[in-house]
Amino acid sequence: MIFFSMLSVKSLKSLILPQISFYTYTTAFNIVNGNASYNRHLYESLLLGTGVIASSSFFGLFPRLLQLRLNNALLKRALPIIFLTHISAVNVVAVRSLEPIRGIEVMDKEGHVMGYSRKAGTKAVRDTASSRVVLYGTSAFIPEVFSHYFVRTQFFRQHPWSLWTFKLACTVLVMGLMVPVSFSIFPQIERIQCSELEKEIQSATEDTELFYHRGV
Repeated sequence: MIFFSMLSVKSLKSLILPQISFYTYTTAFNIVNGNASYNRHLYESLLLGTGVIASSSFFGLFPRLLQLRLNNALLKRALPIIFLTHISAVNVVAVRSLEPIRGIEVMDKEGHVMGYSRKAGTKAVRDTASSRVVLYGTSAFIPEVFSHYFVRTQFFRQHPWSLWTFKLACTVLVMGLMVPVSFSIFPQIERIQCSELEKEIQSATEDTELFYHRGV
């Protein structure tokens, strides 16, 4: 998905479907793998998801509009990576925007729910967005760097078609390595100091730290 959304194109129309497909997948993934401990209706997820897919796809196409008008090779390569990284993080924040509003469950070390915390919800969304920046930013950046040097080799001059295969292989390899890395930056069950939570939760327990599910 990342590979096809990052392909260089001569016309904007050929990129619309890959962009919509990529952000439909990432939006659905973020909805399914968010923290589901708060009360959420199906229609809310559908409306929110539709809006996020539309806006993410639009902003994902924006750097391509600039690419068609730019002559600077460095900017033409860098813009899609920068936008992809930022949009992926914003996608998480937008899709899971109800978690900081309604709060998510926080538990003691024995698993007893102490209440619903908006501050824990904010931290869960922020940490997940940060992990997406690492995942998509690295997965898009490294293949571009390798491809930059690959096109200077004698092998590429003899086989120009090999760039597509080389870039796809690099993307798959880097993505495969970065998925476990990005998911392990922040643990699935995160700790938060009780003093950082709402006063009603602080008064409900004597523990100094509580736990919550971050989501993926």
